[in-house]
Amino acid sequence: MTDTVAKRELPLVQPQSLSRLLPRLRSGELPLETYISAALDRLDQIEPAISSLLPENSRRERLLAEAAQLLQLYPDPEGRPPLFGALLGIKDLFAADGFATRAGSRLPPELFAMAEGPVVRRLKAAGALVLGKTVSTEFAYFSPGPTRNPHNPRHTPGGSSSGSAAAVAAGLCPLAIGTQTIGSIGRPAAFCGICGWKPSYDRTSRQGAVAFAASLDHVGLFAAGPADLELAAAIITDRWRELPPARPQDPWPVLAIPDGPYLQQAEAEALAVFEQTVGQLEARGCRIVRVSAMADIAKINERHRRIAAAELADTHKDWYPQHKELYSATTAELIEKGQAIAASQLAEDRQGQLKLRAELEQTLTENGAAFWLSPAAPGPAPEGITATGSPIMNLPWTHAGMPTLGLPAGKAANGMPLGLQIAAAFGQDEELLAFGHRLETV
Repeated sequence: MTDTVAKRELPLVQPQSLSRLLPRLRSGELPLETYISAALDRLDQIEPAISSLLPENSRRERLLAEAAQLLQLYPDPEGRPPLFGALLGIKDLFAADGFATRAGSRLPPELFAMAEGPVVRRLKAAGALVLGKTVSTEFAYFSPGPTRNPHNPRHTPGGSSSGSAAAVAAGLCPLAIGTQTIGSIGRPAAFCGICGWKPSYDRTSRQGAVAFAASLDHVGLFAAGPADLELAAAIITDRWRELPPARPQDPWPVLAIPDGPYLQQAEAEALAVFEQTVGQLEARGCRIVRVSAMADIAKINERHRRIAAAELADTHKDWYPQHKELYSATTAELIEKGQAIAASQLAEDRQGQLKLRAELEQTLTENGAAFWLSPAAPGPAPEGITATGSPIMNLPWTHAGMPTLGLPAGKAANGMPLGLQIAAAFGQDEELLAFGHRLETV
């Protein structure tokens, strides 16, 4: 068998459980050098098919040296930090020592030089080793990079956190950082068949990252399962509350489905699989309530897009006039649209964010529900990599700044993954991930 044939036959989808990996690394049952070498062997074999990472010379030599330094720093397994040796993908919006930041663009990387922010620093301090920078769409908007979906390389992995989602789904790293301004965690997680956590607005730091829209940007994570996200979220989130583990006799929560025009934005196939998932949750003991919500979804969508455009224009107010020719037409169009939005309109739209959050939380309270349920994307990942698919199902939860958890939930007729999106009240990230963890255990 030739090397070419062997590479082609290697499965592209092979997500790795962080929570199962870590005890083996910390104890030494899985030697760190063995883990790193095997991960890089896999990367060499399958990365040409999915293009999830930015190229790096001497990646293997760097990582093996960093692994040796980590072992020297923590020779005693008992004293090893929580993420000891786990490989981490960092979206190419974030500063990371030793790596240039390009934000998926053609602009000079010197423009984006900055110190590492708390999220990257904390994950590294917890023992994670940086696999590399993962591909982002241009400035986290809609102009895609070369990344392909590991489930079928003819399909998009979603965006803008394209490389982070694809790398986790392919098993190149068990954890990756992403951002969401509209649907850049929820959508690629669904398209790639993995889990994604978008926190409550401002629960994780945005420092050390190239901004898209300051009042909409959220920094979150991708992993294989909710327990993995829960473990890493506790590290990067200030004032994380440790909740007692659920007991078998604990009642399951009430779940709300937002009936109306928002839900109708999903495709018929996605809605059919969503209803199957709802039936499975009911069989677990969850009570489902269907309530009217977001009747004004068209206005919510317009408002969110105005804020995104205005704030993107502000982020690029110095760069765009100097480097206009280096921007894609898609990004340039949004910046120029944003330049024309009045400050009074932007202030009004920002008030609309808080109004939506209050309405969604009040509806949960009135119905005795803990979480909202919806499809994580309108349908499966579209074919082709010239676009990243619609973020429309993620938009209102991002707009309201409410935390969301994306879980794999069935497949479309073409075999591509579909996802379930669970949203909680603002600040209830701990309860959200604990519920996801509980679902995972059953």
